[in-house]
Amino acid sequence: MSTEIIRVPDIGGATDVEVIEISIQVGDMVEVDQSIIVLETDKASMDVPSSMAGKVTSISVKEGDKVSEGDEVLIVEVEGEQTSSAAPADTKAEAAPKVADSKPAAEAATKVEQVSVPDIGGATDVEVIEVCVAEGDMVEEGDSLIVLETDKASMDIPSPFTGKIGKIAISVGDTVSEGADILSLDALSSEVTTAEPASVDSAKAETSAVTERADSETESASVGVETVNVPDIGGAEGVEVIEVAVAAGDTVQEGDSIIVLETDKASMEIPAPKSGTVKSVSISVGDKVSEGHPVLELEVEGAADVTKPVEQKAPEAKQDPVPEKAVSAPVTAPVADQSAVLSEPSKKVHAGPAVRMLARELGVDLSLVRATGPRGRILKEDLHAYVKAAVQKATTSSASPAVSSGAGLPTVPDQDFSKFGDIEVVKMSKIQRMTAQNMARNALVVPHVTQFDKADITDLEDFRKGLKGEMEKQGVKLTPLPFLIKAVAQAMRANPSFNVSLMADGESYVQKGYVHIGVAVDSPVGLVVPVLRDADQKSIVQIAQEINVLIKKAMDKQLKPADMQGGCFTISSLGAIGGTGFTPIVNCPEVGILGVSKADVEPRWNGKEFEPRTMLPLCLSYDHRAVNGGDAGRFMTYLNALLSDVRRLSL
Repeated sequence: MSTEIIRVPDIGGATDVEVIEISIQVGDMVEVDQSIIVLETDKASMDVPSSMAGKVTSISVKEGDKVSEGDEVLIVEVEGEQTSSAAPADTKAEAAPKVADSKPAAEAATKVEQVSVPDIGGATDVEVIEVCVAEGDMVEEGDSLIVLETDKASMDIPSPFTGKIGKIAISVGDTVSEGADILSLDALSSEVTTAEPASVDSAKAETSAVTERADSETESASVGVETVNVPDIGGAEGVEVIEVAVAAGDTVQEGDSIIVLETDKASMEIPAPKSGTVKSVSISVGDKVSEGHPVLELEVEGAADVTKPVEQKAPEAKQDPVPEKAVSAPVTAPVADQSAVLSEPSKKVHAGPAVRMLARELGVDLSLVRATGPRGRILKEDLHAYVKAAVQKATTSSASPAVSSGAGLPTVPDQDFSKFGDIEVVKMSKIQRMTAQNMARNALVVPHVTQFDKADITDLEDFRKGLKGEMEKQGVKLTPLPFLIKAVAQAMRANPSFNVSLMADGESYVQKGYVHIGVAVDSPVGLVVPVLRDADQKSIVQIAQEINVLIKKAMDKQLKPADMQGGCFTISSLGAIGGTGFTPIVNCPEVGILGVSKADVEPRWNGKEFEPRTMLPLCLSYDHRAVNGGDAGRFMTYLNALLSDVRRLSL
């Protein structure tokens, strides 16, 4: 008899998973694929099956413990192992006669097993998003066979045996439930598989004898330099190299990223086709490449390439169980150097439930995180690297951080709109970009409240139209806007709570002794807000003259930065365009903004009868941190009184 250790298999990259049930006890006899413990993440529970049959001699975990892939679960005493485990311990001279009989022994020790979907936490009709193996592949116990995805989590289904893949019963896109057939497997019996851990040297000798007896002598000498070229990249030509992930002397594994290319629509990583050592790199960042362009010279080691195609997974899997964490460290360590943030969102995101939960807690969009785990899986280390890169960028950037997507909120991923019809990608102007950033910041930071009302401007309009001809002779265009500016300026004097700005410390505010009014202008380059200074000290005619000059400068793109600074309050008028109301966004650091819509004639009751009156819709948005509802109500009432009786503007 011999003792064997059963460890936690591949659980989809999840770490620190809680043990919620121990299904066996010391002294129990367990069979292959019998459930031994049950694990639970934040989204699913999963049974861990026994990989071999035998008697349980000790259990290394208890309910409530946290485990990860590779952690020891229990030790079993396996019968019938004395001869198989003792044989490799003999002298090396005895290993040679066994070579001739090793293949028949392996063939005699195989059994066809049907692999089914294990317990997946009661979920049904779960979609298959990836099939990790093909018919004829050799797999080790614990290797991923398929990946399932529910609406909340994805999970790997590991192989319960070591052996050769037979018929695969499912494909990508199928929906399965617990017990559904996955594939058939020519499984090696415990007499063969448990002999491997006894001796590393003897195990390698037996495996080599079974799979590559004829090539055993040439394997060690099979070392050569190969040129790695740009593979098929969908017919794109002149594609820019935006990152070179390796340097001369680096050791790479098959599938590791060596360069990153970027077209105008997407970025793509070019993986190493084989494992080996980089001898020289032929390209650099900024170069333009096409399919077939040489990338680097790779010294390929024979041990990584001489294995037959159907058995490529077997050598990799044998090296992974013990040193897996050590191997993954070099991959994740340089993430910060090769940018942990993808330039464009990935269309496929593979991550375990624990990683997805952490991403939600951190507010990270997983489609932007560079994955370094097996088969493109995102690890917790990748999330940490992403957050670290984001923090470093925020602290080192001298410019104001863009918040167009919201602080900590996931971005809206780009789509390939060209598949729906003709499109054109237009670069936003600087003013448009700044406006978008400021509006997003203001909408997120300011607790907005909007109050709606209508002002009776019948008398004001009669007065204005009566002066229109006289003003035109003086070269003054008299619109309703100067009256609005004058009325708002006086309302701010009467209600000083609207003429403040909050300090960044959140404990004080600035009370202003001046009244400068900004007016939003729809200019050819985007939305701009020129500021009219000391509006409360000027007549309506002066206001009309100065605001017309500012609007003309805005339309001619001649505004200077000083023309748009120092505002205390903003007026945004859509009266010339139409509409009955809208909710304007406060223009920080101001605390109020007045939205003005199109005036219309409405019937109003005067106490005896309905009469037509010209009503102007007003929308007052304010920062509720600085302005209370009572302050806003008094401001709007005072403003209505000024606009309804034009004589009050002269007081």
